[in-house]
Amino acid sequence: MTGVYVAVAALILATVFGLIWRHRNGVLRARKDGDVERLDAAELGADLGDRATLVQFSSAFCAPCRATRRVLGEVAGMVDGVAHVELDAEANLDLVRRLNVLRTPTVFVLDPSGQIVRRGSGLPRKADIIAALGETVA
Repeated sequence: MTGVYVAVAALILATVFGLIWRHRNGVLRARKDGDVERLDAAELGADLGDRATLVQFSSAFCAPCRATRRVLGEVAGMVDGVAHVELDAEANLDLVRRLNVLRTPTVFVLDPSGQIVRRGSGLPRKADIIAALGETVA
């Protein structure tokens, strides 16, 4: 009978973890107070956008990375002054470690000075990206 309780408890914990993970997947969160992390054009290998920059860390065999590339490219094409920069996580391990990138895709929204204002991992929704840009460029 104890085995049944253990199995039920494990199932409940796995379900709760899965629901939390699903809820947070792709959500862009504001930076924590006190975090003043900046990225410059030299680190990115590309110029920053005049109004904002969308930085994406990807890996070679990541299916959500391809969809994220498409979404961010569309948004950057729609909003003037917004640049999209995609970085290979494996080729940029120093940045990955410094920015605590734990999985791909991970997206950062930078203001015009290169300061990180939002970050998220997983496939973001286009509406969430546009909303984050609205707060950044306003």
